[in-house]
Amino acid sequence: MRFFHISDLHLGIKLYEFDLLEDQRFILDQIISKAVAERPEGIFICGDIYDRSVPPEAAVRLFDDFVSGLSDAGLKVFIISGNHDSSDRLAFGSRLMEDKGVYISRSYNGHVSPVVLNDAYGPLNIYLLPFIRPAAVRRFFEDETISDYTDAMRTVINEMQADPNARNILLSHQFITGAARSESEDIIVGGLDNVDASVFRDFDYTALGHIHNAQNISADNPVRYCGTPLKYSISEASQNKSVTVVDIREKGNVSLEFIPLVPMRDLREIRGNYDDLMSRWNYEGTNTKDYIHVTLTDETDVIDAVSRMRSVYPNIIKLDYDNTRTRTVSHIEPVSVSESMSHLDLFRGFFKLQNGKDITDEQEKLLVDLIEKIREEDNQ
Repeated sequence: MRFFHISDLHLGIKLYEFDLLEDQRFILDQIISKAVAERPEGIFICGDIYDRSVPPEAAVRLFDDFVSGLSDAGLKVFIISGNHDSSDRLAFGSRLMEDKGVYISRSYNGHVSPVVLNDAYGPLNIYLLPFIRPAAVRRFFEDETISDYTDAMRTVINEMQADPNARNILLSHQFITGAARSESEDIIVGGLDNVDASVFRDFDYTALGHIHNAQNISADNPVRYCGTPLKYSISEASQNKSVTVVDIREKGNVSLEFIPLVPMRDLREIRGNYDDLMSRWNYEGTNTKDYIHVTLTDETDVIDAVSRMRSVYPNIIKLDYDNTRTRTVSHIEPVSVSESMSHLDLFRGFFKLQNGKDITDEQEKLLVDLIEKIREEDNQ
């Protein structure tokens, strides 16, 4: 049997101030088209369907269109909730949708029964496990010692009683120890959300969500993050997004392929001085409507740089400088502040921290005059 594996749609997310719903619809339509071409048995959607637990209406309509499109294409659809989702809201109507081949995990209640499919090699058990926290698991297993996420996951999996001699697939949305994160993911300080990959040893394939960078976790058996279908942070600019295609045959025979996804607007980084980046020879032949992170190397700040550059690159998400000043500033120690410091002292420290050099006498005179003017206006 062949399956598509995707996750972390984050429908309704914004990239800085930009709404991505149009980009998300484009990529989801592309996934449907690839499913029509490849004819998989089903698709695994491994959590973080939405970017927040109460998603905007447009995001809900988009997901409804996506699932309907997959079902109309003849795919079985397997959905679990992630840490960004409300598992109860996501599972509304799930029992009715099973008749259409759409299976949605419900809030964890102490037990997970598999969806069983059959092919020439026999039954295939697919377990849908929503995002879990240790506290949510302890309430159902009061006699178990559950001190961390690994304990919680091991307890949940042991309760499943999956037959290690059968073909088993698990859908899960957790952080597995050793996974490389991106800036757009939730991070728990100290790695307290880590789950050891050894708990998945009885599964022929573990389809993971939560981490935005596609990667394999375990060399012993396939434990994989498929990554997001779109780039949701600057740290993902160099990544190539794809659909993971899972082929499972007889017990122990699992192979993976990857189908590239091409966005409507890429997220990429450009670097150089203002004049070069605004020259036609530089941007001609590129998609100037991509989401752009600009790094200017000019030694002096360009006045109103973002607004002026958006005449060529309308979707600039961030602009930084990399020059002598910024490299110097990064090595300056923070200014110590005390209540006895004057407004002028505070500004001197701020100016040096911001610009990497001391304020000039002429600038200080202008500042003193401005402070005096403000004081006079306040006293009127």
